[in-house]
Amino acid sequence: MKAGDGGNGCLAFRREKFVPRGGPSGGDGGKGGDVILVASQHYNTLLHFRFNPEHKAERGRHGEGSNRKGREGASIDVATPVGTIVYDWETGEVLHDFTEPGDRFVVARGGRGGKGNARFATSTHQAPTEHEDGSPGEERKLRLELKLLADVGLVGFPNAGKSTLISRISAAKPKIADYPFTTLEPHLGVVTADDGNHRTFVVADIPGLIEGAHTGHGLGIQFLRHVERTRLLAHLVDVSEATGRDPVQDFEVVMAELASFSEDLAHKPMMVVATKIDAAQDLERVASLEKLARERGLPFFKISSVTGEGLPALKRAMADAVLAPAPAIAEK
Repeated sequence: MKAGDGGNGCLAFRREKFVPRGGPSGGDGGKGGDVILVASQHYNTLLHFRFNPEHKAERGRHGEGSNRKGREGASIDVATPVGTIVYDWETGEVLHDFTEPGDRFVVARGGRGGKGNARFATSTHQAPTEHEDGSPGEERKLRLELKLLADVGLVGFPNAGKSTLISRISAAKPKIADYPFTTLEPHLGVVTADDGNHRTFVVADIPGLIEGAHTGHGLGIQFLRHVERTRLLAHLVDVSEATGRDPVQDFEVVMAELASFSEDLAHKPMMVVATKIDAAQDLERVASLEKLARERGLPFFKISSVTGEGLPALKRAMADAVLAPAPAIAEK
């Protein structure tokens, strides 16, 4: 980001018929334009910065004779998605966090215009030749990181039913298939709680985690930054026999990967959701997961996104947790 340089001050003297010794008349230079980042709802990725990584504001116009001040350089607005965090490239310092649409932040300020020689005139110094150059505008190299804004984040193993769930409780249409890593990018869905109060909240579907994700296995943990802002995690665990894995072990593996990414994330408010309950033949698998949730003091829910079993209660519990002043989730 490069702000505009200030215009130079002018060195000029008044030359007019019948006006002897007209005196200095050099005008000031104009201020350079600013570079302003603006949070926009029209963008949901940072892709447009890849093809246009440099943004430069207009420089101020130089001062002119007859005490004419130079025109100020035009500032530029650079749109960025809501949820963008701006870092200084060199120091790593967080400069700004865009959490609201329309939020504006000046990342590079334009240079000050230089003074013309008319500004240096005094009673004893009536023909000054001094004038100033404009000061350079700020130039900064930034690193932008986008974190989606959601109230509830869905985490769990691949094929745990996250995409199916978000497609059933919201209008989001993520890709759904019977193979791992169907979800390759986060999806957001707006959910309305079925309680007659028209309460709505946003749910994020995060690509699945597997053991060793923090070392890059599977899709790694590159998407977990998107659930750092959420107020609640819904930990989905497949309790059907089709996985061939122990549900309790699946829960522990994902928790370990969350902790490897961020201890704060691992200790975020959480509910445990047993999915695909319609396909669960061995009730011991469900009971062992419910016992684990009880021991950890976590709310437990049993759902089937195919039949709709448990979905209304789950939506109401999510709404209570993220919208009520004091989260209070009833166990199911």
